[in-house]
Amino acid sequence: MKIKVFIDRPILAAEPGVISVVILIIGLIGLSQLPIEQFPEIAPPTVSVSASYTGANAETVQKSVVVPLEEALNGVENMMYMVSSSTNTGSARITIYFRQGTDPDMAMVNVQNRIASAQGLLPAEVTRSGITVRKRQTSNIKALALYSPDNSFDESFLNNYLKINIEPRLSRIAGVGEVNVMGADYSLRIWLDPGKMAKYGLVPTDITTVLDEQNLEAPTGTLGAESENTFQYVLKYRGRYEGEKDYENLVIKSLASGEVLRLKDVARIELGSRTYTYIGEVNGHPGSNCMIAQTSGSNANEIIEEVDKVVAEISKSLPKGMELVDLMSSKDFLDASIKNVIKTLVEAILLVIFVVYVFLQSMRSTLIPSISIIVSLIGTFAFLYAAGFSLNMLTLFALVLVIGTVVDDAIVVVEAVQAKFDEGYKSSYLATVDAMGGITSALITTTFVFMAVFIPVCFIGGTTGTFYTQFGLTMAVAVAISMVNALTLSPALCALIMTPHVIGKGGKMSFSSRFHMAFDTAFHRIVMKYKTGVFFMFKHKWLAGVLLVIAGAGLFILMKTTKTGLVPQEDMGTIFVDVRTSPGTNLEQTKVVMDEIDRRIKDIPQVRIFSKVTGNGMISGQGASNGMFIIRLKPWDERTGDEDEINAVINEIYKRTDDISSAQIMAFAQPMIPGYGVSSGFEIYVQDQKGGTIEDLLKYTRQMIDALNARPEIARATTSFDTKFPQYLVEVDAARCKRNGVSPSEVLNVLSGYIGGNYASNMNRFSKLYRVMVQASPEFRLDTEALNNMFVRNSDGEMSPVSQYLTLTRVYGAETLSRFNLFSAISVNGTPAAGYSSGQAIQAVREVAEETLPEGYGFEFGGMSREEASSGSTTTLVFVICVVFIYLILCALYESLFIPIAVILSVPFGLAGSFLFAKMFGLENNIYLQTGLIMLIGLLAKTAILLTEYASERRRHGMTITQAAISAAQVRLRPILMTSLTMIFGMLPMMFSSGVGANGNISIGVGTVGGMLIGTIALLFIVPVLFIVFQTLQERLMPERKLPKIEENK
Repeated sequence: MKIKVFIDRPILAAEPGVISVVILIIGLIGLSQLPIEQFPEIAPPTVSVSASYTGANAETVQKSVVVPLEEALNGVENMMYMVSSSTNTGSARITIYFRQGTDPDMAMVNVQNRIASAQGLLPAEVTRSGITVRKRQTSNIKALALYSPDNSFDESFLNNYLKINIEPRLSRIAGVGEVNVMGADYSLRIWLDPGKMAKYGLVPTDITTVLDEQNLEAPTGTLGAESENTFQYVLKYRGRYEGEKDYENLVIKSLASGEVLRLKDVARIELGSRTYTYIGEVNGHPGSNCMIAQTSGSNANEIIEEVDKVVAEISKSLPKGMELVDLMSSKDFLDASIKNVIKTLVEAILLVIFVVYVFLQSMRSTLIPSISIIVSLIGTFAFLYAAGFSLNMLTLFALVLVIGTVVDDAIVVVEAVQAKFDEGYKSSYLATVDAMGGITSALITTTFVFMAVFIPVCFIGGTTGTFYTQFGLTMAVAVAISMVNALTLSPALCALIMTPHVIGKGGKMSFSSRFHMAFDTAFHRIVMKYKTGVFFMFKHKWLAGVLLVIAGAGLFILMKTTKTGLVPQEDMGTIFVDVRTSPGTNLEQTKVVMDEIDRRIKDIPQVRIFSKVTGNGMISGQGASNGMFIIRLKPWDERTGDEDEINAVINEIYKRTDDISSAQIMAFAQPMIPGYGVSSGFEIYVQDQKGGTIEDLLKYTRQMIDALNARPEIARATTSFDTKFPQYLVEVDAARCKRNGVSPSEVLNVLSGYIGGNYASNMNRFSKLYRVMVQASPEFRLDTEALNNMFVRNSDGEMSPVSQYLTLTRVYGAETLSRFNLFSAISVNGTPAAGYSSGQAIQAVREVAEETLPEGYGFEFGGMSREEASSGSTTTLVFVICVVFIYLILCALYESLFIPIAVILSVPFGLAGSFLFAKMFGLENNIYLQTGLIMLIGLLAKTAILLTEYASERRRHGMTITQAAISAAQVRLRPILMTSLTMIFGMLPMMFSSGVGANGNISIGVGTVGGMLIGTIALLFIVPVLFIVFQTLQERLMPERKLPKIEENK
């Protein structure tokens, strides 16, 4: 089936029309089904394991809970690394990160199986509280706050209202991984009075026993079953107690006097909180926060839409004096930036159509490439849907980038037909048929070359691979569709609607014809000037060589000196502030500091709403001396000035809180890529690989941090780790215990019962299950003096104070202990200095670690930095493979090993131009810039083929090599200029974009414009010269083979 078929039967069998309409319809169906998200699923799947050991300190938790679990979990299928933390509040958390592409559900099952094998090694208290295993993205897609603007509800009530009435509804939404309410559940508190307990000869375990005996559910059976009785009676035991009154009346023992000792005689009972480690406020009023994280593989945008719907419903039924507000939502940024990209898309299409019109000077001819843009873009949506991609920042950028390219093929067709008209053809049908004959092979080749660039890109793994794959395939498909279009619809339309420019009767000309004449004379002058330029290059062939060397060297130097990064940081509209007061500060003192910070930052004009939590930090984690703020800034359209930009606000926060010496304050933006931890900077773990002390590890980490802070690339590096928390070392005198008939474990049980607190039983209330906790009332456990008032019972039933069996020594220790891949580790967070990129910061970290860490100590990157540190090496490889691919395709096309080199050598100029512009605009070499570069390789090669293809053709027709080169340069100038200018104009809106998500647009725009501009200019003058050199070599070294004729007389 020849191309001619399509020209002959434009609507008759309507093949071209039908093909295009089908592409359009399928595309629109795909578009309506596509999920929308900010970035594709790029974060590695993570599974988190958490457990709690009431009353235990960090070291105990680490030794008894974390170590056995980690031993069991290490090496679970597909794991990359794991991080664990144990805190003084008795909580343990292990997070396991899996390789990209691991099925999160499978990973979770594998983790659970491994944990099951370690259950026997864990303390009974831990297995009783349960070990939670969750799969989740480590990033929160939304934060909500429930608060009471008129202070009519207290924080504990709000917390539980959130947990009982709101959390279950949010958890049921598809794709929600976890709803983390910052605050504690209700719990029935039994506050013991050690003095009264001793008077009656009781110890805390007695109370637990009483609860076990009397607060239980019992299956009591049915009377009259399986008999001939007429009635059957179910026996119902009242089960667990619900009210405080019931617990107060529990019988402990019967006294000699015949009276009964009840629980209220030795304890105070109230409905309290399970833990007292948080104080939450929103805008200065009591409040409770909850963070919503998504499961892997879910679509953030859909989840947030669902959450918003549910929240709107819940808000209608909230009691008076309560309000549910949004603290953070990743959808706001997404919607705003997608709107921005679509605006850019429309601007680009209009600019491209304008350039085409200037070159073709006829509305009719301009229509053909315009249709091509629309069909290709919409057709691509069908592919996105089929490939399981989503509409995200990457695929949208790819579509904007590709506008200038999809127009190319159609332009080449229209241009070729126009050239036939200029030669004097009168019939548009004949002009089209003849024109298509000359360009079909060039069209197919250039498209394949362009697509070839993106094929190797799809084989990179990891995060960067996902970026490139989505980007590359989107572009390759759009260009493929535009080729189908150029071979079917475009020629059919040319034959139907294009006409030669005619001079009207009486010598009057239409506007388009006048414009055509003027344009032609002007263009003719340009062609003549260009010809002289090319002759000049022919005479000084060495000049081409010199320029090539300069471009190559320039490219190399620029690549080495341009700062690198993964994705540019954007203003996402939310700021996190992490606060750490000095070690050992209690919750109330920390709150004083938090209130002070609150007072200073609340009138920053850009702030819309903020919540603060005392007792939990974003980076420093749980602990009485930590706190955090979540600050939601006003919408982007309300803050347009430079001082409204997120970094300016962060600096303002630092400026206002600088003189608060009692706390370390760290403000940072939400990270760009979801799923890579909380802060947008770098994160490293310094490891002790030889089993030394934690003090030594801290000493070397501090040395490393000081060295890092001295480096110009790093703004600030800090660690929340400290061993300055005041502690008492408890030792039990076993000999003394034995003399008095007391076992050492009983002494420790008394301590854990009164001071640590025991989870003794359960209670049903508000249709939920709550814990019953037994502990000494706070006023009876203020300091070491309190130990004299706590008694232990010996084997003869006599009471003696525990203090006589204990020695307490003042020591200092850590509040949280971390491990990274089974080694003790300290995490260090930092941000690159302004003007430096994360890539340079990572390099600085490597150099500093080399200098400061002694033998037996190492470090590893965590989170985003780990991806970035490992992705650097693949990029260069990709570029090399791309170039090799193009070379091989061209070798096959030209049956020559030399001419393709002429095409390939045009590429360094463009790449150097790209980096030069990036340098001038102060941009970093990130994934966006690199995808632009890969596209440039394809585009420049594509453009160079237009020249060499034509020149080879002329040479075969018997011209001399130089004549062939000159003629090719002259004839191909117009299509080359058109394709390059459409590309450049299509990118201008991106290059100068502003507003939400502008940094990404600028990265792509600047690189592409710079590369096309410099690349095309170089290509026009240097490729003809290279063609002459390599064609001469070709004919000397590889003369055409004379094939024997095949005889046809069978």
